[in-house]
Amino acid sequence: MEWNLIFFVNSVLLGVGLAMDAFSVSIANALSESSMKKGRMCFVAGVYAFFQFAMPMIGWICVHTIVEYFSKFEIFIPWIALALLLWIGGKMIWEAVHGEEDAAVSEGELSAARLTFATLMIQGVATSIDALSVGFTIADYGLLMALVASLIIAAVTFAICMTGLLIGKKAGDKLGAKATLAGGLILVGIGIEIFVKGLFF
Repeated sequence: MEWNLIFFVNSVLLGVGLAMDAFSVSIANALSESSMKKGRMCFVAGVYAFFQFAMPMIGWICVHTIVEYFSKFEIFIPWIALALLLWIGGKMIWEAVHGEEDAAVSEGELSAARLTFATLMIQGVATSIDALSVGFTIADYGLLMALVASLIIAAVTFAICMTGLLIGKKAGDKLGAKATLAGGLILVGIGIEIFVKGLFF
């Protein structure tokens, strides 16, 4: 692969494809935390962008070092993503339903579960773990080229996730008490989608 327009276009398109799960999760997070400030939104999007940068690079390193073991690990990727997102999404759904049952409301609306740092890290891994396989896609790149491609993917992910957060924030204001439940259902749906896509396609 040479340094040309095709390289940059491919990297951007790869970033768009990889960022779709993080985009959906960003909407889910903003639905359950519609009061999210701009600084926090940048941090959340930055975490997803970091993982989308790190995973292809880790995959590239694995391809160039322990390719045989990495190939065997690939089969577990859909299962890991499914487990992580089902756990987080299920927790959000339980909190939404449980909160309603306990009448845990403030001015007629359910208090949204705040996105913790640990949950954000888990989401970052779950939505980017399939990007490990991108290590095979960019295996013929040199180190510098793989680094640049991963940085482009991260930049695209950041922009897309910020868009998702803005969309979710606006929708969350309108949905009110149902926002946390909707966010949890989205996460569960994403987990199932990653699992099915990784296992059968």
